[in-house]
Amino acid sequence: MVSEHASPLATLGDVDAGGQNVHVAALSLALARRGHDVDVYTRRDSPTTPARVPFGPGVDVIHVSAGPARPLPKDELLPHMAEFGRRLADSWAGAGAPDLVHAHFWMSGLAAIDAARTIGVPVVQTFHALGTVKQRHQGQQDSSPRERIAAEAGICRDADLIIATCSDEVTELRRMGATDASVVVVPCGVDTRLFTPGTARPGHREAPILLSVGRLVERKGIDTIIRALVRVPGVELVIAGGPEKAELATHPEAIRLRELAETLGVDGRLRLLGSVAHDRMPALLRQADLVVCTPWYEPFGIVPIEAAACGRAVVGSAVGGLLDTVVPGTTGTLVPPQDPVAVALAVRELLGDSALRHRYEKAARRRALTLYDWKSVAAATDRAYRSLVASPVLPGVLAG
Repeated sequence: MVSEHASPLATLGDVDAGGQNVHVAALSLALARRGHDVDVYTRRDSPTTPARVPFGPGVDVIHVSAGPARPLPKDELLPHMAEFGRRLADSWAGAGAPDLVHAHFWMSGLAAIDAARTIGVPVVQTFHALGTVKQRHQGQQDSSPRERIAAEAGICRDADLIIATCSDEVTELRRMGATDASVVVVPCGVDTRLFTPGTARPGHREAPILLSVGRLVERKGIDTIIRALVRVPGVELVIAGGPEKAELATHPEAIRLRELAETLGVDGRLRLLGSVAHDRMPALLRQADLVVCTPWYEPFGIVPIEAAACGRAVVGSAVGGLLDTVVPGTTGTLVPPQDPVAVALAVRELLGDSALRHRYEKAARRRALTLYDWKSVAAATDRAYRSLVASPVLPGVLAG
């Protein structure tokens, strides 16, 4: 695995740490359980970080020196990818060569393809997000390097296989020149043993709880939910994500959201938790009456399937991966992005009809077990790998 900015060891909720970190970590562990040996290469961002860190049975995280050994925003990493690729090539020389390389994010793809050329092994690419989509939705606010879109098109040509995480991404990849034969869809996954329905919601609460989970960045559309609160009286909104709670007072997006809530007169019903550890997230999801995800765009979005695994219905924006993960009329409700009126109507319907909501919750859990459990995701990924690498079935592993 090559994941230049998203290390499995990172603290979730930081500005550049989110779903990709969870995906790389969980997929690596699930593949190791199928018998694979997995090394995850990520950029060294501290001079004291060990070169190799055991992450789990069969999985090590390897820190690659490329650029300064300190945290850098991912949009500043491109100048260091040539060095990253050279370091990968050096480490894979001779007996260190892998059977296959799976790159995550476009800059990892650049480094991985350059390095893999020297040893003649296939490269699988998962983009996690695409520059064309980001540019379309963020316009001048898009801070990506200007080379990104052209580089992603080049990766579509040069990678041996592209694993898209949702059907919406496939449409975008076709526009970029990828062929149907070069793309397979394997969704992100969820740990259905950690994310479970668990116990019932706490009783005797004064107000129903809406929960929003994600990084505190504008594209997550949390302001849409705050605007919806005006039309949903008596409901509390809990926001999990961003920096540690003590740092929220100076965080620009947290300040903007609080000021908006004050302007609308709903600040008394808004609670920002800051960063929440991943192992604490299931309990938080279980406490919610509804999970609300209203991004402007979302390449995949881990939160809807984590909510589903915990048996929680989702009100979400009809964008990106949510078009696959939320089934309207079955597991939740999809609304147009940036439409607080539609969000309010959907929330009021589900809070006002407990039988409908509970039906959605049960269907969501069943769907998470069937489609998004990491065992299923790893099996599908394994099949994709084996289409490129001729190898015997691993001991104790059933093909497929």
